[in-house]
Amino acid sequence: MTNQPHPSSPQMTSGPVIRRGGQAMGPTTDQRLLDTRHGQKNDDPWRVLRIQAEFVEGFGALDELGPAVSMFGSARAGEDTPEYAQAEYMARELVSRGLAVITGGGPGIMEAANRGAHEAGGCSVGLGIELPFEQAMNQYVNLGVNFRYFFARKVMFLKYAQGFIAMPGGFGTFDELFEALTLIQTRKVTNFPVVLFGSAYWEGLVTWLRTNVIDGGYISPVDVDIFHVTDDPDEAVRVVTAQI
Repeated sequence: MTNQPHPSSPQMTSGPVIRRGGQAMGPTTDQRLLDTRHGQKNDDPWRVLRIQAEFVEGFGALDELGPAVSMFGSARAGEDTPEYAQAEYMARELVSRGLAVITGGGPGIMEAANRGAHEAGGCSVGLGIELPFEQAMNQYVNLGVNFRYFFARKVMFLKYAQGFIAMPGGFGTFDELFEALTLIQTRKVTNFPVVLFGSAYWEGLVTWLRTNVIDGGYISPVDVDIFHVTDDPDEAVRVVTAQI
């Protein structure tokens, strides 16, 4: 009789490959690409082919998606939190307006948004990422793509969405948010609404931008008009869909 893996054993997804238990340990593809300590430069030209394949897979899967909104937020928000319910509600409303909903495909706020979109009968997209710990695609994704490289995944979030809703979250949420704000500020993308949902959560950041950053001359006063802050789910949906 063979030993079956324990349900809680570590799991790591690397493209089409799933590793569990002892096989799940080790560096991610991104880590190997960016790690210059071990003299792997000779492998870099070959990595271009894998990177190319990720873009081809992403473009192929999402090419006929239609109008969509990307929603970001914490993977740690439980089903009993207000943020989870609000994300689910906004996703439902977006679907009712004929939009797809794109998330990172993980738990928490991402799951809530995918759940709302899926249960409303819409297209619920998950763009997963290889991590050194388990973060399986949530069960409410009905169109999912797993990526090895963060930069390839970020292109898909921006290329196939016409707007962002950023809910309370951590470094991953900040990363996607500031990527979008930078592209809007530098006019790499146009007509791209960004909503920060949860004024109490975002207040410190917005105040810092309006004082330290603007007063220091690091951004222009008009740059803080790139995003809209609200606590009203319906207002968030109206703002993010106004130009779609």
